[in-house]
Amino acid sequence: MASQSPQLKLFTDGACLGNPGPGGWAAILQYGEHEKELVGGQDETTNNQMELLAVISGLEALKRPSNLLIVTDSRYVMDGIQKWLAGWKRNGWKTAAKKPVKNVELWQRLDAAIAPHQADWQWVKGHAGHTENERCDQLASQEAGRRQSGLVQAD
Repeated sequence: MASQSPQLKLFTDGACLGNPGPGGWAAILQYGEHEKELVGGQDETTNNQMELLAVISGLEALKRPSNLLIVTDSRYVMDGIQKWLAGWKRNGWKTAAKKPVKNVELWQRLDAAIAPHQADWQWVKGHAGHTENERCDQLASQEAGRRQSGLVQAD
């Protein structure tokens, strides 16, 4: 039996101090023993935007098409990808109520970023002890705090 290479894993989280307010996102890419942390944020944003940017940034960091597991604690991201995205695209980026999709630029960016990959999605409960999710939460929250305190230059 041939040994199968380990699956690439992408753990993500976003944080926002106020909603809207200063925010941060974090992503951890793992492949076997290798790991890379990515962190960023914005001075005026929402939690949903940070959750989306965490996934987008992780995907955009990949250099070639990959088979990956994406782990998030965001129902918004999970439902958007698994339940709503196909309909939004079919309806010209309008909701079932014929209203424009919120954060459409980020959803379109996520759609393009995930296209070359084979992705499975896993939802985890936030603040429930999942090691990588807790690390992402800590990194994203730290970035939001740095932006709130003015320690980071505006994007």
